[in-house]
Amino acid sequence: MPALPRRPAVAGQFYPSDAAELTRLVEACFTDARGPGELPPRRRSTDRSLQAAVVPHAGLVYSGAIAAHLYAEIAAQRPPDAVVILGVDHHGGASWPSVSGRPWATPLGPVPVAEDLARALVRGPIRLDEDAQRDEHSIEVQLPFLDYVLPHPRFVALQVPFGRFEALARVGAELRDAIADRDVLLLASTDFSHYVPAEVAERLDRMAIDAILAGDARRLYDTVAANDISMCGIAPTTALLAAVAGRGLVPRLLRWGHSGEVARMRDVVGYAALALEAPPVPPSVK
Repeated sequence: MPALPRRPAVAGQFYPSDAAELTRLVEACFTDARGPGELPPRRRSTDRSLQAAVVPHAGLVYSGAIAAHLYAEIAAQRPPDAVVILGVDHHGGASWPSVSGRPWATPLGPVPVAEDLARALVRGPIRLDEDAQRDEHSIEVQLPFLDYVLPHPRFVALQVPFGRFEALARVGAELRDAIADRDVLLLASTDFSHYVPAEVAERLDRMAIDAILAGDARRLYDTVAANDISMCGIAPTTALLAAVAGRGLVPRLLRWGHSGEVARMRDVVGYAALALEAPPVPPSVK
């Protein structure tokens, strides 16, 4: 697999290209009133309930505070061995799901790839394809947060283009098999409604969020299609829900918001951060 890191595609656009400025912005996302309100804790739990999540990917000024709710959860728990970020194919780079097998550079430095997991993911319809992800931002914008909250992050980029439900469910099944017996955190990168009035975004996004809270991949896919919800990451989110189906995870909405909370605008983009957690272990019956 290629050893040279992938160059950042949206540094200086979606987030600052200067490392110090980027760190300040990431920290501002945590302390923002729309965010958790404080920096992540320095001490971690020895356990991790978080198994999968949904997180937004717009410019950090707009969606970063919403994303910070999810990354605060990651920072407070035991680190996973690896993270798989399921991203969007905004540019139509490939007609198949693609894995990147190399580190990705950000202004904070390269984020290493989990090479063994990347190899395991190249199966079924999923191919190794570096060119397909060259210009994509939905995975890249997660990396400054990942670098900030994990001591030694290792990740795999998995880009999932839109397709029929059956095709996305198969990607989820292949992902489920590839991570079996591995300590992996799954993140689906998506924004929700695009360029509609805030009240419309809230109503439509709630339909999609309710389907995610039900843990129902088919319901999410059909709800987005039936209501013409412009959720760009419907494909990776559907695949993620399919991958964790049957695990009994408990979804939880951390925060919903929209771009109009940052600057006055007639039409907004909706964002949400959701955690999918292992259910609490009941106390032993004595």
